[in-house]
Amino acid sequence: MTDIHILMTGAKIKIREKALTDARNDYQWCRSEELSRLDAAFPINMNLSQYIDEFTLELRYPSLTRHRFAVDTLDGEHIGNCSYYNIDVKRGEAEIGIMIGNSDYWNKGYGTDTIRTLINYIFNHTSFNRLYLKTLEWNIRAQRCFLKCGFTPYNQLPRDGYKFLLMELTRQQWQKQKKEQEHDEQSKPPTR
Repeated sequence: MTDIHILMTGAKIKIREKALTDARNDYQWCRSEELSRLDAAFPINMNLSQYIDEFTLELRYPSLTRHRFAVDTLDGEHIGNCSYYNIDVKRGEAEIGIMIGNSDYWNKGYGTDTIRTLINYIFNHTSFNRLYLKTLEWNIRAQRCFLKCGFTPYNQLPRDGYKFLLMELTRQQWQKQKKEQEHDEQSKPPTR
């Protein structure tokens, strides 16, 4: 097996390049009714062999306007995916997305760590000035995660019978948060 390139490590997760070994997990997650409902989508309707064929093509010919990554625990278990897409270089922005597919890792900070790590990666390795996302209006758990990571609501979007909350984070907001975190770290009394 070839080495898989780790892009960035967070407190609980590693973000890495996608690999063919991810296909089986991704297939199961795409067939999940619960995960599809959280994404305002329908479970996929293809067999594993067809899915692997499409997955292989995507790995071989990656999109210029979408970057998908795997999310692993620090000990290497593949638990989900994250991405940035709808890349608009002219406007300096992209949409981000996350899916923690393994529900054993829900409500334990893995989603928040993934979003923070992805944001840091994007703002440190691209010239984007704005990241945005949409989440279902009723998905309070996701909204809490995004708020913790610095996103702010800026609009609502009705689409296909769903209501989405639109949220954004600018490079300027991110830089301000980083400075505040650094200041807080320096202000903490030393631990013994």
